[in-house]
Amino acid sequence: MIKKTIQVLALAYLFACASLHAQTGTFLGDLTWPEAKERLKAAPLVIIPFGGGAKEHGPHLPMNADRAVMEYLCQKAVETQPVIVAPPVYHGWFPAFREFPGTEIADPDLFRRYMQSIAESLIRNGARRIVFLNTGISKATGLPISIAARELRVQTGVPILVLSWDDLETPEIDALAEQKTGGHGDEIETSIQLFLQPDLVQMDKAVVDYGDSSNEKFPGYEPGLFSRNMKDPAYSTTGLFGNPTLATAEKGMKAMEILTRQWLKALDGFSRVKTERQR
Repeated sequence: MIKKTIQVLALAYLFACASLHAQTGTFLGDLTWPEAKERLKAAPLVIIPFGGGAKEHGPHLPMNADRAVMEYLCQKAVETQPVIVAPPVYHGWFPAFREFPGTEIADPDLFRRYMQSIAESLIRNGARRIVFLNTGISKATGLPISIAARELRVQTGVPILVLSWDDLETPEIDALAEQKTGGHGDEIETSIQLFLQPDLVQMDKAVVDYGDSSNEKFPGYEPGLFSRNMKDPAYSTTGLFGNPTLATAEKGMKAMEILTRQWLKALDGFSRVKTERQR
């Protein structure tokens, strides 16, 4: 009886392991090409992640802040869903930060064509759905990526989803903040980095900078800028907007829990969007 019970438990364990393996994803670069050939066709979606590898975030944060968030979200996707994550893109179109040290693809159309070309290669090899993860915001780096997504949808028929940082934000994240306003290198971004990579955060260099808050509010899209020209109203000595001195790792952990929940919810829903092959 004991022997039979042990055998049943062993089989249950093996079944559970097999089920877990079936539900988890992989990084494309970890596969051999024969494995990639089969898995690209089978995976419900393929993620193309983009996060700036060297973009200023104030005098206290590492320039890899966007990359760190991107890598965290991709890891969570691989651990929980049967996705494939393509090699990441670390250089993008960052006109708002151009006057600070970092790396940038200054031509937005070149960046758009680069992202589109990556997706085209994956689609040629069997990708059924494409997700662009953009850890910039939708009306900045998200603009050329979204144009690429529209063209890909029309030209290939493959469903495409663009998820930017602000698509994943919720009022819950706003509720974590004590600062009066923010937007870059601020309390929330600094908190996230204190959670993800505390050794690279220099809180002794964190300063409060609310910029020029006297501007009148009105409808429309006005591109932001962190200018180094002292005559420009958008002149910035810090490259940040907000109050990072209020940041804590606990706030960062909660913020990443919210972003991750929204990210995985989006992936799960999009993985069920019908493709041409299913119609």
